[in-house]
Amino acid sequence: MSLKMIVLRVDGMSCSHCENTVTKAVEALPGIDSVDVSLSEKTVTVEFDPDKATVEMVTEAIEEQGYDVRK
Repeated sequence: MSLKMIVLRVDGMSCSHCENTVTKAVEALPGIDSVDVSLSEKTVTVEFDPDKATVEMVTEAIEEQGYDVRK
């Protein structure tokens, strides 16, 4: 399995609740290996199996929680 890593800029995250919400939403997707949320950098770093998950799936999961992912 070859993992892919992406770093997404996410606006609207400001506290540990935001961090937990985004982490849980992304971890619930198939093929996710790790999720690292940085509130200070306003980024979400995700390692995933590209055969099971896509950048679009990760973006949608975050946006469904009410956050804006910058493209």
